[in-house]
Formats: sequence, structure tokens, C-alpha cells
Amino acid sequence: MVIICTYTNFVFQMQRVLEILKTAYKSGIEPTMDLLLHKEQHIPGSIEFNMNRYYAHHPWAADDTGMMVYHYNDKNPSDNYLELRFCTTGNKYCPEKSCSYCSQKPTESCNGTTPTVDVFVFHFTSTFLHQFTHNVKLSNRKDEVLAFKHPAAFTKLFPLCTKKRNVLDALLNHSYTGALENIFLNAKIHEILLYSLDCLVDEKSEGFSCKFLEDEHSREAIYNSREILLKNIGNPITIKELSRKVAINECYLKKGFKEVFGTTIFDFYQQQRMEHAKYLLYEKSLSVTDVSALLGYSSISHFSAAFKKHTGLKPCDLLK
Repeated sequence: MVIICTYTNFVFQMQRVLEILKTAYKSGIEPTMDLLLHKEQHIPGSIEFNMNRYYAHHPWAADDTGMMVYHYNDKNPSDNYLELRFCTTGNKYCPEKSCSYCSQKPTESCNGTTPTVDVFVFHFTSTFLHQFTHNVKLSNRKDEVLAFKHPAAFTKLFPLCTKKRNVLDALLNHSYTGALENIFLNAKIHEILLYSLDCLVDEKSEGFSCKFLEDEHSREAIYNSREILLKNIGNPITIKELSRKVAINECYLKKGFKEVFGTTIFDFYQQQRMEHAKYLLYEKSLSVTDVSALLGYSSISHFSAAFKKHTGLKPCDLLK
């Protein structure tokens, strides 16, 4: 089933995802859903998302499914967007947090774990994605889609591989709160965007071009380096320091990071800092001075220049 529709709001899109996946619902019974968990973000110039976890009263028989919606309008480029929608099953939810480490054994205040249906919608505007393509030579279909140079709108359904599923699971199953949660969610959503774009390649080569990444220790070092960067959003760290912390050669670190995450260490770090700055300015209503200091900038002018370069906005534009 192919559906292309105009973006209105995330609740509507979530309902559309459910409608699409009802075709795989075997029992013929309309699924009744109870909302267990809801997370959303609507920050101007940033990623917009809506994540919902449901309890289905009847067994849900659909396979885990992803969908990419590429909305293209050459007459009104400001309306262009890329949207990712996912529906996964098989997770379990327990409202009793105090017994989260039990072996699924009932306690006095817990009725046991509840099977869930999880629905995700991630909305990327053309303005937001421009930061990744404005200085890049467009050499493949993925680049063309990110730059909105592909001349026709499309919707593509795709199955979920293990790495996509792991990212989606992490978005609803983590222990971060407050500012750290914002940093974590932004990083994971960029990761799911990167992995989802693989569905646009008809013949994707297996394995890594950097042979050292075939070693599990080297891959682990690359992933650890990203975690260290995220934990040091307000305390800039050099590549030399980073390579020492993860015990890998600087050259390998830079090459491996680019291959695994599709961006350079510097660009990734700057992008995450600016996304967090949007959150602090818009959601937490912090002053430009405070945000500049929290992100480790030596002056407000340096921060403002970096923010404008990255987002196309002035920091004061996001103050409520």
C-alpha cells in the first residue's frame, strides 16, 4: 500500500502508520490501543518527532515495518520534507519501575510485563537537512534525497534489520532524563536516519570498506568514541584526547567514525551541540549567555556565529 499525504501533525501521522500496518493484522479484529508512553518534540528548525508505546488488547501479528515518505514540491520547496515512520512489536512494558531488575516475576505492586506495539514518526524538513548537503557533491540517490534534488515524491516500505530495531528500542528504553535525554535522543534519531537511507540503495555491499572495522574491538572503540562525545557536549574534547580514551589510532578513529556514522567527528559534534542549544533555548528558556557557557564557548559571539552557521537562525530567534 502506498500513501503520500501532506504533513499536518504527528498524531495524524501516527494514525496513518497504524492504518498502513493493519493490512498485516491477521485476526481481522480492529486493534484497540491503550497509550502507555508518549514522547514528542516540536522545536523550530530541529527534528520533530512523535513516539508512542501502546498496549494492544488483541495479538498484533504485523511484522516490524519501516516507511520513508519523501515529499517533494518543486513549485514550493519550503514544503519539502523527509519523514520516517516505524511500527515495532515484541517489546514489553512494566509500569513498576522499582522492580525493573526482577526476572519478570510478579510482585505485590506489579501485574507483570505488558507486550507493546511501538509507533515512531520522525519529521525532517528540507531546511534542517540542508546542513548535511550544502557543501557535498551529490554522487548517489541518498544524497539526492537528502538535498531534495530527486525530482519525484515517493513512499517506500522496508523491513527492519537488527541495527534499526536496536536504535528504535533504545529510544524508548533508556535511563537518561532532562538535558542528557535530549542529547541521547537526537543522536539516536540521526542514527536511524542514516540506517534508513540504506533502503534507497538497491545493491548495498556488505561489510566495511575500512578493513580494521571487521575487528570487534575496533568497532566498539568507534561506538565508544561517540558516547564520549555526547557526554562532553559542554566540554570540548580533541581528537587526540578522544583516540587515547578509546585506545585507537587517530587516523583509524577518523576514518572509522566517518564510515560507521556517515559524518566526520567534528561535524557530528558540532551538529549535536547546536541541536542541544536549540533545546536549551526553546524548551528550557535559558538565556543565550547561559547556553553559550554550558556548551563551552569562550564568548557569546563565537557561539552565536556557530549557531547561525549551523541552523540559519540567530539564538535569540528561539527564545520564547
